[in-house]
Amino acid sequence: MDSPDELPGLCVQGVGKTYHGASKALFSDVNFDLARDGRLALLGRNGQGKSTLIKMLGGVLPATTGKIDWRMTSSWPIGFGGGFQGSLSGLDNIRFLARLYRKNYQELVELVDDFAELGKALREPVRQYSSGMRARLAFGLSLAIEFDCYLIDELVAVGDARFQRKCQVALFEHRANRAFLMASHDTHLIANYCDRAVIIESGRAKMFNDVEEAVEVYTWLRAA
Repeated sequence: MDSPDELPGLCVQGVGKTYHGASKALFSDVNFDLARDGRLALLGRNGQGKSTLIKMLGGVLPATTGKIDWRMTSSWPIGFGGGFQGSLSGLDNIRFLARLYRKNYQELVELVDDFAELGKALREPVRQYSSGMRARLAFGLSLAIEFDCYLIDELVAVGDARFQRKCQVALFEHRANRAFLMASHDTHLIANYCDRAVIIESGRAKMFNDVEEAVEVYTWLRAA
């Protein structure tokens, strides 16, 4: 019998999503496992459901069919700003999450402030933030709280080249033993950091154990 550490950290079985009123499913019968140190890419052209699947995995949206079984802790979808209360300041959002995850508030503020580089903006309502500022706050909080698996939706495209590099080092190098699942159009990033990929196309999902093959197929689909 496998020990708990040897079992996959995430099992996705027969998952599908049909929005209310839609005549057909956005996608259906998605199946994959993710190891506790696995690095899986989600690829697909715009509108195929990558971000929707990320939100489903993060508990933001319900699955219409199938089962999502987490056996490790996961972040909220980094890059999705819906998790913040817009009328509250950045600091108040940090305070709420500190209570939720039972973390020291002052330590969390220092960690987030150091990474996100938002300065005085942390005292302003989050609804006044740009999308980039919200993404910095989300990324900084995810790293400060620490998760077994990070869900990423194009976040690393946020900010200037220096900040993008800072994100990549913090996630892919300093947390090299963590799992992550990343939806991205950046094939260079995918090829460098992922070891497997799922391509969603025309409502179906196909697993590729060779990430370079997946990138070739995805590049062809985008050019078609």
